Amino acid sequence: MRVTIETERLILRQLLPEDYMAAFKWCSDPKVNKYLIYTLYDRPEDVKLWLESRDIDDPDNYDLGFVLKETGEIIGGGGLTYDKDKDVWIIGYNLLYNYWGKGYTTEAMQAIIDYISKTRKINVIEGIFAKENTGSRRIMEKLGMQYVKDTEYEKCDKSERFEAELYRREF
Repeated sequence: MRVTIETERLILRQLLPEDYMAAFKWCSDPKVNKYLIYTLYDRPEDVKLWLESRDIDDPDNYDLGFVLKETGEIIGGGGLTYDKDKDVWIIGYNLLYNYWGKGYTTEAMQAIIDYISKTRKINVIEGIFAKENTGSRRIMEKLGMQYVKDTEYEKCDKSERFEAELYRREF
């Protein structure tokens, strides 16, 4: 969805095709990609194609870039996507490695949740993360999400499978 949200340190806005080189920085980083379902990008042009393929007017998809107010640098992205069949909002995010552990993802995701809550009904938010990904666990816990069950997932190309946990927050 086309929105702009400001937090104390960030501007959250739609990622556009011209942002492909910034997005390539995290899409091509093995540390960032380690637990993502997507395969590692090795060509900036493929990131541009991905950004061009997205429907930025989809009212059920709030997938935004995280821009540092101080520098204007795009440091990551994430958001919530509504699953109509389950009546659940699915959370997802990624961030440049050198910005991990500084609270940016929690700040951005809380702002997105707050924004959507003003215009849409949120009954449930769910997220799945690899058990080894303790950073994602901490983010979800800070957002008020709680453990539901063990599960698993695999990368889109089926190259790797992860033991995972499903976290959930009901409103």
